[in-house]
Formats: sequence, structure tokens, C-alpha cells
Amino acid sequence: MHVTVLSTGGTIASTAAEDGAHPTKRGQDLVAAVPELKEYASLTVEEVARVPSYEMDAETLETIGERVRAITDADGSDAADAVVVTHGTDTMEETAYYLDVAVQPETPVFLTGAQRRPDEVSPDGPANLLTAVRAGRAFADRGAGGTFVAFDEAIHAARTATKVHTSRLDAFRSRDAGPVATVDREGVTIHRPPQRETRPLPATSLEPAVRTIKSGSCATGELVEAAVERGADGLVIEGTGLGNATAGIADAVRAAIDDGIPAVVTSRCLEGRTTPVYGGVGGGQRLRAHGAVFAGGLSAQQARIRLTLALEAFDDPDVSTLRSAFADDAA
Repeated sequence: MHVTVLSTGGTIASTAAEDGAHPTKRGQDLVAAVPELKEYASLTVEEVARVPSYEMDAETLETIGERVRAITDADGSDAADAVVVTHGTDTMEETAYYLDVAVQPETPVFLTGAQRRPDEVSPDGPANLLTAVRAGRAFADRGAGGTFVAFDEAIHAARTATKVHTSRLDAFRSRDAGPVATVDREGVTIHRPPQRETRPLPATSLEPAVRTIKSGSCATGELVEAAVERGADGLVIEGTGLGNATAGIADAVRAAIDDGIPAVVTSRCLEGRTTPVYGGVGGGQRLRAHGAVFAGGLSAQQARIRLTLALEAFDDPDVSTLRSAFADDAA
């Protein structure tokens, strides 16, 4: 069993400094701190980046994708049975979703990290790294592919994984679903088939500019208008409830769509699907009539990545094409 570890920074690699904590440790340092890893796999370690994940940019994300694709497509001595990406927790779910949709790995890929730094009391990074490698062995034995988040002895599919707490060790959960697997002293318990749960898109570039606008009480359309004026290629509206927005936002979205800028509607609710039900100026029915696309059960951060990839994959896509790209986002 061989695992390639790609380190990218994050809390798992950070230590305190006078100007605030930042990543200082290499991937080799993280692996060396967990000698038990050798009981489950031989490891190759490569540093792809060393950044806090809240600073993750398109170039770095695309580079991570390129390395994962190269490793999972490799043959012979360069091949790996699983890939583990050490990553900051702030945007871990976005990287996981991007890899699942754009890279479409046939080899299992696990993102993991930490809520406590290595220089804090009881750091959780070593246990999370061990969880990822143990799950990698179990998933590889089943011939599984796809992207997962390994955290606090649970394995979440990229399609449903989200960070729900700023500081607790059990920071991640699966929206509208339970974890794919759990890990304890006895082994890895698989609860449903480990596989990619997203529909792929034929693009990897994140060049299109997609902006997210959040609706709420008293929100106006000014931010939508500003995004359009600054050259946005697409919009994600994080609506309320089933996918509704204020009248001001709805009017601005209609104007943007009329100008050829697509808009996708999500919900600020943690769970459930968006559905165009309500009328009125900003209701979901009216937004859909304007040409907005509903994102189903995707979060705003997932919809932003998916719309970006769709705009890259399809030349000037119409509403029908985008609705197809977002329809039932499942494998």
C-alpha cells in the first residue's frame, strides 16, 4: 500500500509567531510526527504549497488539481494507491469539491488538516492524518475513487462535506447525509459505497470571475450591480429559505441576466434543496422566470466553483445548458 501525501499548509502546518500563526512546517515534518503511519502504508511526501487556506487562490488550487491528476493517472513506480492532501480547514471543502468535479480521481483522495496547531496542547493534526491514511488503505482495497474529507475519525464525501464549527475538533459534517465511513481503534467502518458523488465537468480552469451575493433582510441590489460593473462573468445568489431574495436583489439579477450574465441561486440554509416555489418580486418562481438557475442542494461555495467550471467548459452557455450542468449534481 503506497500513499502520496501532498502538503499545502494550513493549521496542521502552522506555528505561532508575533504577527500571528502561519504555516511553517513541511509535509515531511507532519509525517515524521506520526510514526504509526508506517504500519499502514509506505509514503511519499511532496510540498505543493505552504499557505493558510483562507488565502487559497485559483492558481494554487489548479496546481493542487494538476498534481492530484498526475499522481492518480500514473502507472508503475509513480503510482499511488491513495492520495492525502494536508490542507487548511477554512476552504478545505472547496478544494475537495473542485477535485471531485474537475479532476475526477479514480484513486481515493483525502483532504485532512487540524483545528489545533502542532504547538498547541493536544493538536489533532496527527490523529487526522492517521485517519486519512487508514481510510485510504480501506478504500483502496475496495477499488474506490473520489474525493473525501477525513476529520475527527469520520470520512465525508466531497459532495456533502462542510465546515460547521470555527474551532471544535469535530468541525466537519455531511450535509443531508451521514459520513461515508468512520474510523476507530478496531478499523474503518464503511457506511455506504465510497465513490465520487458529484457529476464531473470537462474543465479545470478557474479563470471566469464568479461573484457571490448574500440575501437577507433589507439587502439591496447594489452589490449585484457592483459585481456586474466590475466585470463579473457569473453570479451566485445565496438566497433565503428555498431560494428567495429581496426585491432589490431580484431586480438587479434580472438586469444582469438580461445583459448575458448567468445567475445561480443557492440557500443560506445548511441543509435542504433550493426549489422555486414562491412568487412575489424576489420569490424563487420569479427568479427562475428571469432565467436564474437553481443549484439544488449545493452550498454557495460549491455553486461558485461549479458555475466557474461550467463557464469554462461551455462556450457562452445558455440557461438550458447551465440548468443541465446543475441538475441533480450526483454521479
